[in-house]
Amino acid sequence: MKKVAIIMGSDSDLPVLKPAVKMLAELEIPFDVRVMSAHRTPAEAADFARNARAEGYGVIIAAAGKAAHLAGALAAQTILPVIGVPVKSSTLDGLDALLSTVQMPGGIPVATVAIDGAQNAALLAAQMLALSDGELADKLLVHRQKQHDSVTAKDAKIDISAILAE
Repeated sequence: MKKVAIIMGSDSDLPVLKPAVKMLAELEIPFDVRVMSAHRTPAEAADFARNARAEGYGVIIAAAGKAAHLAGALAAQTILPVIGVPVKSSTLDGLDALLSTVQMPGGIPVATVAIDGAQNAALLAAQMLALSDGELADKLLVHRQKQHDSVTAKDAKIDISAILAE
């Protein structure tokens, strides 16, 4: 199975990425977590992206806040799918990172999830890998069924009379 790379621009982004780490582990997808900066370690980031495919990666998740150039900088160096996770910062509540991540020039796509949407980034990476991995596709179907069952169980517990009695 191909691996997923989770790259963050700063170690302060790790709390945002924990849901992605947990989801990939739950789905038994191999992954690595690294800190690289589009601005402070551009050569290392570019080198990683250029070699990621040969190193067995199938998807890169890139998280960054503020200017959020990391996803685009990595995408410019690889043909692997790159999923950007805009990170909320104190500046503009993450809108700056969202707009920076989603506004890639034609020819260099970056898939973008919600601000702090690491769990969805992991699920999207899993769906990409599942295109050629039937076992992983089955795991995703089980995950979806668990979500379905959780919601229907909550629906069954709604008691209107208890709400009205409050």
